[in-house]
Amino acid sequence: LTKMKNQITSALSDFFFEYETPRQVLVRNRRVGVVCRLIQLGVLVYIIGWVFIYEKGYQSTDTAVSSVFTKMKGVGYTNNSGGERVWDVADYVFPSQGDSSFVVMTNYIMTEGQSMGTCPELPGKHNCNTDADCEGGSFKRTGNGEMTGVCVNRTKTCEVLAWCPVEDDRDVPDPPLLLSAENYTLFIKNSVTFPAFGVSRSNLVEDVDSNYISSCLYHPLSAPLCPIFKLGDIIKLSGLNFQTVAKVGGAIGIVVDWTCNFDVHVKHCKPEYTFHGLYGSKEGSSVGYNFRFARHYMEDKIQKRTLLKVFGIRFDIIVQSLARKFDIIPTLTAIGSGVGIFGVATVVCDLVLLYLLPKREFYKNMKFKYTDTQVQVRPSKMSLCSL
Repeated sequence: LTKMKNQITSALSDFFFEYETPRQVLVRNRRVGVVCRLIQLGVLVYIIGWVFIYEKGYQSTDTAVSSVFTKMKGVGYTNNSGGERVWDVADYVFPSQGDSSFVVMTNYIMTEGQSMGTCPELPGKHNCNTDADCEGGSFKRTGNGEMTGVCVNRTKTCEVLAWCPVEDDRDVPDPPLLLSAENYTLFIKNSVTFPAFGVSRSNLVEDVDSNYISSCLYHPLSAPLCPIFKLGDIIKLSGLNFQTVAKVGGAIGIVVDWTCNFDVHVKHCKPEYTFHGLYGSKEGSSVGYNFRFARHYMEDKIQKRTLLKVFGIRFDIIVQSLARKFDIIPTLTAIGSGVGIFGVATVVCDLVLLYLLPKREFYKNMKFKYTDTQVQVRPSKMSLCSL
């Protein structure tokens, strides 16, 4: 029992009051030395160039909570089949609440005076020769209503219960009816908050006041901070042709980018706008963008509607953000990981010395210490590449 107690006391004493350090061997070998320094240089370039300069590993990051408000302005005029009409914002913007995603109508097919009743389908929708070809009570996916079981001899198509007369959308107006949309203007108001840093910003920055807004129009070079955009300019900057897109519709992405460095004054945190044609009028199975919209009314106690097949440009305003600021924790983490990577040089040099060089047995004897009986007892490992 006394012997065991002495052993435990000796082990605890060695653990608390002794310090082990590896013995180093200085190897005078040019090839190994050059390899070691080149690896260390590469690691140093990686730490400084990639981690600190490019990735900014000394800063913490945060993304913004964002809100977008939009407002359209402009008036359009059409004279279709002798019917003159003026279109304002309430007519051509869907929805009208000023969302970050909305559609501006640029072309349309109007079917007026529709009422619920029976009428023949359009040629090609459901052709027939006899009533047997029209199954009563059934629907066709591309049809306009429920088939009544009657084949209309005049059109050789099935009769349907639907809003009559049925819409004929086979011919899309060309040129587009609302080409004036090219001159409409879009106002974007965007507010962002970076909660981690307690910073709030708006795209109406210090240089953008009411006098500036009343006269400015966005230009990527001369007026990059103006929040008012001409639709024709947006389409052009997105790489699409306005008249082509206006005919059958399309989609545009407006990206508001907030990339900010809060190590400098907050006033330097300003938005940048970019424009992307998400899809346009390229040839394919589904071309452009369209939807249907109906306005209902009563006439002689009969419910009627005016159906619009709207071809328009969909605008999606996308806010992306990344703010950075110095933080001691990621700085120390980056430094610590970089120092650890320096150990790669030592590992590579040891492999070269112990397994590749002609004098590898000599270096092994210098690196490891053995007992006289060739039994390894707690080998003292030494680094062969001194930093």
